[in-house]
Amino acid sequence: MAEIKTVDEAEVAGKRVLVRVDFNVPLDGDTVTDDTRIRAALPTIRKLVDEGARVVLMSHLGRPAGEGFEEKFSLAPAAARLAELLGRPVAFATDTVGPDAQAKVAALADGDVLVLENLRFDKREKKNDPAFCEELAALADLYVNDAFGTAHRAHASTAGVAALLPAYAGYLMENEVATLTGMLDEPKRPFVAILGGSKVSDKIKVIDALLDKADTLIIGGGMCFTFLLAQGKAVGTSLKEEDWVERAAAMMKKAEERGVSLLLPVDVVAADAFADDARTAIVSVDEMPDDMMGLDIGPETAALYAEAIAMAKSVFWNGPMGVFEMPSFEAGTRRVAEAVAANAEADTIIGGGDSVAAVNKFDLADSMTFISTGGGASMELVQGEKLPGVEALR
Repeated sequence: MAEIKTVDEAEVAGKRVLVRVDFNVPLDGDTVTDDTRIRAALPTIRKLVDEGARVVLMSHLGRPAGEGFEEKFSLAPAAARLAELLGRPVAFATDTVGPDAQAKVAALADGDVLVLENLRFDKREKKNDPAFCEELAALADLYVNDAFGTAHRAHASTAGVAALLPAYAGYLMENEVATLTGMLDEPKRPFVAILGGSKVSDKIKVIDALLDKADTLIIGGGMCFTFLLAQGKAVGTSLKEEDWVERAAAMMKKAEERGVSLLLPVDVVAADAFADDARTAIVSVDEMPDDMMGLDIGPETAALYAEAIAMAKSVFWNGPMGVFEMPSFEAGTRRVAEAVAANAEADTIIGGGDSVAAVNKFDLADSMTFISTGGGASMELVQGEKLPGVEALR
């Protein structure tokens, strides 16, 4: 990370500091139901406040149309929650770069904090529109990016504005990039990678990259059925990608050539419908009924996976083992999460997205070494791609 300037190198006293945070948090009305992402930004915000910066925070939330204000996507609840966590007042601008934002930035005193309204209420944000970048830059003297979760997107607030102001990485951004690249460049061995989720097509580059790095690759979730098809097994009505079977077969061949142990399920929890109250059965992958679908790894597979995880010195996990949101199909993901949590000897990294939701659901977050805040961003970093939000800081 040597080439990226960090917030520790910035002279911020009395300066207006525009900080891209990731406050894309779940809301129930005007209540934040999970404040993990807000808490993740606190170290950078506190540092700036303590050093007398005039802190201007910007973020997106949800997927508004980009045609102006939509109440259900307002950042006001996130600003209110931030004030509670900081234990100090947090101002809120009812627009992003308009008259209210300009007036409230001008009114800031040293150590004050302001949250701007949702960036994506303006469609120019996602287009990285030069005029919008300039309007954002006009609000500040310095720029800090602490939103790793959006670093894979070349938007105005993540890439464009960084070219117009002195730009620095916040603590969260610095930590994410250093941890993920450090683990992938020099993992302690054995290195076990666990990949789940529904589609092989979504993870193909990640699988490819990890086959060059890992000692063991564990496959679960819906994408395992495309691999099982490639082994010539019947998968019933399970999720499958027929056009990726050949590619899955090539991956298994690559694993064999590289000496990577690629583990696939030996049994699954099959159901007659995609529903929590479906009729279920635990079946061998060699005896999948034609009229049933696999919705979780089975107990024998979970034990096999747990055994491999227990031997690891580094673990990277992205993607659930089954439809863990439904209690009937959560056991496989729970068992894997518990195995990762139980391995106190290993560096354990949870690579964003649903894996984080699973770890939180089973109350195991405190037992993990590192939990990434960026699903898409962490995946792109793992597969060796350059992230626009990181490159803009170089």
